Parts: sequence; C-alpha cells; structure tokens
Amino acid sequence: MQLTDARVALISGASRGIGAAIAKRLFEAGWGVSLGMRAPVLPDWAQAAPERVHLFSYDARSPEAATNWAEAAQSCFGRIDAVIANAGVMVPKNVIEISDPEMADMLAINVQAPQRLAKACWDGLKSYGRGRVIVLASLSGKRVKGARSGAYAMTKFAAVGLAHALRHTGFEDGIRATAVCPGFVATDMGLGLSDRAAAAMTQPEDLARIIEMLIDLPNEASVAEFCVNCQLEESF
Repeated sequence: MQLTDARVALISGASRGIGAAIAKRLFEAGWGVSLGMRAPVLPDWAQAAPERVHLFSYDARSPEAATNWAEAAQSCFGRIDAVIANAGVMVPKNVIEISDPEMADMLAINVQAPQRLAKACWDGLKSYGRGRVIVLASLSGKRVKGARSGAYAMTKFAAVGLAHALRHTGFEDGIRATAVCPGFVATDMGLGLSDRAAAAMTQPEDLARIIEMLIDLPNEASVAEFCVNCQLEESF
C-alpha cells in the first residue's frame, strides 16, 4: 500500500468530456486521481507526476466493478477522500417508446453505479472526517424539459435523490454529498442533443472548476445541489 499525503479522488467516466476535465483539474491542484475508464490510457497531462495517477478498467454496468475499483485505489494510494460519479448515458426517447432494456441500462449506469461506488468507498470516505461525493446529475433531474428527454430525466431525478440520501447518511461522519446539475455541456453527448454551438454551452473545464470548489469546501459549508445553465430558464 502506497500511503500519500495528497487527497485522492475516484472519477468515473474519466476518459473524455466532463470526467477528463475534472481529472486534469484535480491533478493540477495536487490531488491523487484514480481514473475509471472503459479503456484505460494514461493522459498526457499525467506525465508530470504519474505516481499520482491510478488507472482502472471500470464498467459502470458491472455490479462488481465498484468494489474492485475501490479496493484497487485503496491499495494504490492508501486513502480515498472523494468520489466523483460522472459516468452516464442518455437514450433520447420518451417514456412510452423506450424499451425495457434501454430503461434498465440507463438506471444501471446513472443511478445504481453511483450508489455502488459510494458504498464501496464509504469506509475510506469516513476515515478522514471530510469525505466528499459528487453525483453528476443534470438539470433533467430538476425538471422535464421535453418528451424526448423524459426517460433520461427519470434516471436523473433518481440521481439527485441519491445525492441527498448520501448526504443524510454520511453527514455525522463528515461526508458531504452534492448533486451537480448542469444543462447543456459542450461534450459529445451535449453536442449530439442540441443545435447550440459548443461555445454557447457550459464548458467541461468550468464544471471542473466548480467541482474542485465543492469538494474543497469545509464541512460547515455543505452544498446539497449546484445547478449550472448556459441558457435562461424560468427556474434555473
């Protein structure tokens, strides 16, 4: 076991988009990062201090993946301070046309996988008295914008509920959980769902800045939800 003084974060879906931006931001801030990727590859930016980067082949659909990853990260770094549950999937169908397998797949990745990952890391998060969990939800977890996003919204409402449940469960042990709820983000997913130009969407790097701030706040500044939007809406 390699013990480190640096705080350590597990980040799922770290190969691209929001997850990759978070990983780079935390690494540059001095964190140790364990990157959950379907096809693990050491990022170019990690060459500066590869000893602070751990790669793990993570399949969010697998019930065993979270436990195996948590054990591997703990063995590598000797500690776990934060979980960033970022991996997600979107099937753009309404609640009538979506198939059972498609709905089950979204629930498995968007809801069950973050719950399993938090559970697998729970003892580590408790150890230092200020564990942090970020659930990458969506503004689709706050309102249903349209029929085409309805099935996806069901899973993201559940993801927001998960973050609140984790916050209540771990609060006395110093664990703080936050649901981060962005609108359109300039990722492959966001660009595939909107005609909006990438420059007019929230940038992954800006979400990474927000998440670094959230997990760095003291226990006395708990943030339950953080909504981010690139466009004007009535409520967000």
